Amino acid sequence: MGDLTLADVIEGLTGQKITAPHPINRVVIDSRQAGEGDLFVALPGEHHDGHDFVPDAFARGAIAAVVHRPVAGHPPAQVIDTRGDTPAVVTALPVCIQVEDSLAGLQKLAAFWRSRHSPRVIGITGSVGKSTTKELVWNVLSTRYRTLKNPGNLNNEIGLPLTLTELTAEHERVVLEMGMYALGEIAQLCRIARPHVGVVTNVGPTHLERLGSIERIAQAKSELVQALPSADEGGVAVLNYDDPLVRPMTYQTRARVVTYGLSPEADLWADNVTSTGLEGIRFTFHYQGEDIHARVPLLGRHSVHTALRAALVGLVEGLAWDEIIAGLQTLPETTQLRLVAAPGPNGSTVLDDTYNASPASTIAALNLLDDLTAYRKVAVLGDMLELGSYEEEGHRKVGCRAADVVDLLITIGPRARWIAEEAIACGLTADAVRQVESNQEAIAFLQDYLGPNDVVLVKGSNALHLDEIVSALARQGKRTDRKA
Repeated sequence: MGDLTLADVIEGLTGQKITAPHPINRVVIDSRQAGEGDLFVALPGEHHDGHDFVPDAFARGAIAAVVHRPVAGHPPAQVIDTRGDTPAVVTALPVCIQVEDSLAGLQKLAAFWRSRHSPRVIGITGSVGKSTTKELVWNVLSTRYRTLKNPGNLNNEIGLPLTLTELTAEHERVVLEMGMYALGEIAQLCRIARPHVGVVTNVGPTHLERLGSIERIAQAKSELVQALPSADEGGVAVLNYDDPLVRPMTYQTRARVVTYGLSPEADLWADNVTSTGLEGIRFTFHYQGEDIHARVPLLGRHSVHTALRAALVGLVEGLAWDEIIAGLQTLPETTQLRLVAAPGPNGSTVLDDTYNASPASTIAALNLLDDLTAYRKVAVLGDMLELGSYEEEGHRKVGCRAADVVDLLITIGPRARWIAEEAIACGLTADAVRQVESNQEAIAFLQDYLGPNDVVLVKGSNALHLDEIVSALARQGKRTDRKA
């Protein structure tokens, strides 16, 4: 339980200090998740309006709701209207706190609650690798500090404020992934979170459809480093030296700049990178004249950049190398890594990388598949969305790389036909390429096709729900294990 109270909520939303010591257990936006002592924020959505579920949240034990319109048909015991000058007084529970806009209210509350605490905040953004970096940075910092992170992909204008409401006086560090779809969104998240450290992973064509150019994507990502405090105030920008669109962000921040990469020009760099397949990667860190050998359970040689980011944040935050290496090597089961291996049908292995997809991350996953020793290598690749003018070129680059790696390519989606076409053009035989219409068609084929020591990579954008394929193959894998 945090130490947020109803009095804090009202002070955060109105500026009024009142007596309402009722503890708030959690802040939720889904009434089905509401429980005793929770605060429910009623947000309008594309298909449902949270205001319609305020009574449900109260029935489940919530003691207050933030709303921006009356709750029809189910008047609560009390309504506090923050839009005027009337003093706020809590006379009964539950209570509705009426604001101009409930989302803005959530963000205002989160900014207020952040201002009441003094942890060091680490913000992480980039086109690829944000979530895995967040998880690894959290794991490294947790070797010494009490550290909060945003769970899953709660990295937007709703998820980040929800995370900050979980802050308690015990937290010493906060690790926040920051996503965006448009210019100005990361700047807004920074106004709420007030980060001290900003990590930029890379800049790629993800969201190109929305932003129009790679330069505008770089501009959006740079909002994080621009928002950092000065070096004298403890601000640190952690930048990818290997990315030509990230490196110039050095000149867009008042913070101290430290860099990581595979170049000896970076402050922290690595070489001797070796993939050990599903066991992870080995490499050597180089930092201020020290050489540190490391082995981490991250899949694929590209993951060395993730390890570099986490290690450099650890160094910035005062950790010793033994703490950093421990954090890199001992990932708990709760760590939500994006690319994971699971048993599949008939003794096969499934590489689940279905969270999302871009050309760069898909080629990186294919590189991992190429590192593995397997009887047959199969890739199930779906559409990659929001690539804008890079759409066809990006899919075709993936197809050409797939031709060098796989024994069988299965594509799903209208855009993925470019992957299939280019794979054939780059040398994969036509009978080694299958274009299917649905996830179920892919599942039915793979359940019979896969055999012992086969490896299948499944990757595509979220909208294709390719996780259905992974779940079905994993269930089949469990049944195979039981039979054995």
